[in-house]
Amino acid sequence: MVKKSERTIFVCDNCGNEFSNWAGRCSACGEWNTLKEFKSETLSSKSVEIISAKKLNDFSVTSKTRIQTGFSEVDRVFGGGIVDGSVILLGGEPGIGKSTLLLQIVDNLPRTLYISGEESGQQLKLRAERLKLSGKNIEVSSAVDIAALEAAIIEIEPKIIVVDSIQTVYDSHVSGTAGSQIQIKESGLVLQQLAKKYSVAIIIVGHVTKEGTVAGPRMLEHLVDVVVYLEGERSHDARILRTVKNRFGNTDEIAVLKMGESGLVEIKNPGAFFLSEADNLPGSATTVLLEGSRPLLVEIQALVTPTTFGYPRRTASGFDLNRLNIIIGVLTKRAGLNLGNQDVYISVAGGLSAREPSADLAVALAIASSYKNKSLPEKSVYFAEIGLTGELKKVMAADKRKKEAETLGYKVYSSYKNISIALERTLL
Repeated sequence: MVKKSERTIFVCDNCGNEFSNWAGRCSACGEWNTLKEFKSETLSSKSVEIISAKKLNDFSVTSKTRIQTGFSEVDRVFGGGIVDGSVILLGGEPGIGKSTLLLQIVDNLPRTLYISGEESGQQLKLRAERLKLSGKNIEVSSAVDIAALEAAIIEIEPKIIVVDSIQTVYDSHVSGTAGSQIQIKESGLVLQQLAKKYSVAIIIVGHVTKEGTVAGPRMLEHLVDVVVYLEGERSHDARILRTVKNRFGNTDEIAVLKMGESGLVEIKNPGAFFLSEADNLPGSATTVLLEGSRPLLVEIQALVTPTTFGYPRRTASGFDLNRLNIIIGVLTKRAGLNLGNQDVYISVAGGLSAREPSADLAVALAIASSYKNKSLPEKSVYFAEIGLTGELKKVMAADKRKKEAETLGYKVYSSYKNISIALERTLL
């Protein structure tokens, strides 16, 4: 008879790493007072599994290996559809629309087992009626014990399993409550093994912490095949489904969605979706961002006002604050703008984030336009990286950006040598 023994481990609340002894500081992530004690059962003797192997060329891949979601933009993010036997982690802030998107997706898919730990079946039905979904292929279960999932797979034979969310399920064979670090880690491991064993795709919902990472140990991101994030601001109706890891396709791809009364609607041509209707106003400049392989025209808005305090404020929404301080320094030193006594506010219209340096030129010109209270040329687009010496550097995929801008009727201004010449030519 196999005997069970109990051992004590310490798991870091921040990074999920395990340790045999307690310490005041986690040696992996450097955080203080994050190690929590857990009791773990181990087997004193284990049966050895016989390893079997098969030649790689003996495996077959057909068009049916990927399941189409009915959303062409979502399929694009997944690399062409959901792969059989894959594990997908969908992260996002609470209330951003993760459950709404999943319910819309699985309504178009074959038989789906929806494990709902956050909502009852009646609540899911109300959501489905609001979204005008049929729900005919969706099996709903409120059982959150992952240990019983294998029996449900054998009985129901689903093609897709949705776990909403990983913070609400648990494994009864592991000590700890649902949502604890060790439960999230062990439950994720069980889900991964079941997905590979029965070739069933599993979508796991995970909430995002205030630091922007999926709540729970980072090990969960290493276990899954695909990691996507649903991003956006509640004050805007735009949502971005972004890929950060994909074993079956390209990373950094996005899908642009719009939240409406009937749920999320995909924007198939999002090139000008984030542009504001108010064009050619002081403090406004347009740039072209490259999200994955897709160019997007985005408006950068700036407001420069005399400071009323001893130290000027710099505030950025959708743009890196450190990068903004560098651009202000370059404008002060290289372009002669006296911004030392000015408050500078920057915002990327539409709730999008400008993460790449190609937006530097548009940010600088928007600041200068607001400072001088002069408008930039109408229907103009600017993209270039600004160096510390004031020179303008070329950015990747410039031809693709230029083509998208010209298609939408914009003229591209990106051939200036430095920021001083750019200001002289645009704000005469």
